[in-house]
Amino acid sequence: MSAAGTSKLLTLDEDWNRAVAVAAHPDDLEYGAASAIARWTDQGKEITYLLLTRGEAGIDGMHPRDAGPLREAEEVAGAAKIGVSTVDFLDYTDGVIEYGMDLRRDITRAFRKYKPEIVISGNYRLQFPNGKLNMADHRWAGLAVLDAARDSGNRWIFPELLGEGFEPWDGVRSVLTVGSGEPTHGVDVGDTLARGIASLKEHRAYIDGLSFDFDPEEFLTWSAAAVGERLGVDYGVMFEVIGF
Repeated sequence: MSAAGTSKLLTLDEDWNRAVAVAAHPDDLEYGAASAIARWTDQGKEITYLLLTRGEAGIDGMHPRDAGPLREAEEVAGAAKIGVSTVDFLDYTDGVIEYGMDLRRDITRAFRKYKPEIVISGNYRLQFPNGKLNMADHRWAGLAVLDAARDSGNRWIFPELLGEGFEPWDGVRSVLTVGSGEPTHGVDVGDTLARGIASLKEHRAYIDGLSFDFDPEEFLTWSAAAVGERLGVDYGVMFEVIGF
């Protein structure tokens, strides 16, 4: 997540009870969103994680057959740090996710199953806020999430899901996109930033495999402080809110 930008952010509406957070890889949600998710689980909200891959291609020095199970375990441990107990994996292949009907259908199935009012997702745009290229997995995942949030309420889109027992769910009110270059809202995470940091620290094998030094506490504290200035609090997380 980048803290780019200086405009004021609106305070996010928290009048909801259930959310599904969708990410392409283990650790995607931990670069900011996790601190907000910790706040929401503290409020008694039910948050489910949906991971499209197991991140098996994410560690250069480790074969995917070994990295996948390890990164899955790190994600489950990181989720537990912020009060998330359900972590589903769809087993798409890391690094080569393609936008298509299978992806939309699988995410739609999950939305009909878990019935979220809010969906949390990542940046679907070509670039990150800092101008660097956003990888294809993130872009296709983000777009598929937006479409599936709409698809989930239409019984005539993917009617085969009816045969599986998944009735339409039209209760998705908005998608909260983290890491967007066009953020609109923010959340105060002053009380939960430490748990967000702890969640990211659970991804130790991934962090150790990076080609550069990375300090989760330093990065998340800096980022949350920059967002907090725009929100009028000490520490914050920002989202682009896309309504339905």
